[in-house]
Amino acid sequence: MQNLDLLEEARDHAQIRETRYKQKIESHYNKRVKHESFKVGDLVLRNKDASRQEDAGNLGPKWEGPYQIAEAHRGGSYKLDDMEGNRLPRHWNAKHLRCFFI
Repeated sequence: MQNLDLLEEARDHAQIRETRYKQKIESHYNKRVKHESFKVGDLVLRNKDASRQEDAGNLGPKWEGPYQIAEAHRGGSYKLDDMEGNRLPRHWNAKHLRCFFI
């Protein structure tokens, strides 16, 4: 019976260590993450790899655009318009977008 009590206590200690470790890893990761946010009307470039178009090779452009932010949704997703005002067919995550400066 004493071994069973010690086993339960060992599990509790292991769970506490695991929780501390996960919190430490999370805080380390969150220090280095750069959260990008855009406002409606901002001009952005779109990553060509994310658009699933044909690859232009190593010397081809990596970004395409400019596009204008039409709608901003929760979670960092955006609807884009091209410069003629046509809406792009799907949502785009902020990690696939980059600010465009004129």
